[in-house]
Amino acid sequence: MRVSKELQLAGLSIGIGIFIAAGLFITIGANYPQPAIIRAPGPLPSSITEPAEKLGRAFAAVANYVKPAVVSVYSEKMVRMHPPEFQSPFGDDFFNRFFGQQFRQPGTPRDYMVPRQGMGTGMILDKQGHILTNYHVVADVDKIKVQLPDKRAYEAKIIGADRKTDVAVLEMKGDFPDNLPVVHLGDSDTLEDGNLVMAIGAPFGLTQTVTTGIISATGRSNVGIADYEDFLQTDAPINPGNSGGPLINMRGEVIGMNSAIETSVGQSAGVGFAIPVNMIRAMLPTLMKGEQITRGVLGISIQDVTKDLAEQFKLPNQNGALVAQVSKNSPAEKAGLKPGDVIVRFNGKDVGNGGQLRNYVAGTAPGTSVKIVVIRNGREETLRATIGKMAAEPVAQPQPPGMQRDQLSTLGIAAETLDAELARQLGTSERKGVVITGVAPGSIADAANLQPGDLIVEADHKPVASVEDLQTILNRGGSQLLLLIKRGEGSVFLVLKLR
Repeated sequence: MRVSKELQLAGLSIGIGIFIAAGLFITIGANYPQPAIIRAPGPLPSSITEPAEKLGRAFAAVANYVKPAVVSVYSEKMVRMHPPEFQSPFGDDFFNRFFGQQFRQPGTPRDYMVPRQGMGTGMILDKQGHILTNYHVVADVDKIKVQLPDKRAYEAKIIGADRKTDVAVLEMKGDFPDNLPVVHLGDSDTLEDGNLVMAIGAPFGLTQTVTTGIISATGRSNVGIADYEDFLQTDAPINPGNSGGPLINMRGEVIGMNSAIETSVGQSAGVGFAIPVNMIRAMLPTLMKGEQITRGVLGISIQDVTKDLAEQFKLPNQNGALVAQVSKNSPAEKAGLKPGDVIVRFNGKDVGNGGQLRNYVAGTAPGTSVKIVVIRNGREETLRATIGKMAAEPVAQPQPPGMQRDQLSTLGIAAETLDAELARQLGTSERKGVVITGVAPGSIADAANLQPGDLIVEADHKPVASVEDLQTILNRGGSQLLLLIKRGEGSVFLVLKLR
């Protein structure tokens, strides 16, 4: 077969092109830098890793030592729901035109009861089944259940509680193991900023969760969480569900009970608060016997000293508690305390702020004679006072299903009929009424801004002389309750929305 000259030239051109391209590829490939072969390095020297490994082993040992004594606390409360009346988005006569009058009979929707469930954490105190937790975890509920780490669950009841410090002691019921693991209480007074700590609890329902951090600060008061505050601050992550769980040191000792967080988003922002165990320890013997905590009282209103106040009262610094009001016939008045006095020392202890003084006074047994050092008109004076007794606060117990709940407990109120002693403590000239001694957080009473110390003198325009009078008015029913309250030197009307 004959091949044309043009075709031969074309074949030659293609062959030369391929040869040149191949040469260029080989040349470029030979000169292009090849990727280095990555080899996995050997383990770091133990001289570098050993300290971290030791710390990790210590954290694991501490967690495994304490976790068996940490329990989950479940609560349930039946709440009344009132559904809104249904309205058609297509107009009032929609059902009439399309389905007939019988499908649109007007009527009031029926209320119905639904369970509201909560969850927190607790710690086993002894082999008798006593559980330490926060009061707000079990306050004003119908049922309490404690679940051990192995998932066995037991009903429990409150045997002692103190709302003012947010502490409660539960007692497990039923045939629980007689070899319960228990926590060991440490000494919170020895803590320093920077100490390593660990928190154990059930954040967002995730039981047996361990988080670590440090003590960020001690002696935090005026946080606005409880009436008596001396919190430990920690950056160990604490979230909803951690309440009532232990904050422990590196010896596996409980040094605090996790109680609250400071956050704008509803979860840990690195600022958590725990009740120091030494404050709890002082109350445990009383609470475990089912008795109420007795606190001392002076009968004064106090405030912290600001820079401007320090200048006005000619004080050397901002330490101390400024007396704003002295109740009539109170221990403070009998001791000679006056508005404008700045208390700088109480029974030998320096007073840094109002919260610290409040804790000192409350922790002093009624009838105790104490020395109080004040700055008055720029000079120190020493006074002596005999501490009075603060009114006790009843504790609301869970009620069995079907039992008629106390109306005041349903509203979140603890109250007492006014007597001469309560009138003296309140500094009121009233002789009849009902004194609010406690308000449950998140309750109907709390939403209406009722406060401990308020004196109810009227309910629904009717005089109230006793707790029984108030109960009688409540039992009449209604969706709202109008109260006339005496608060300090003034009066205020408040409306409680009952449903």
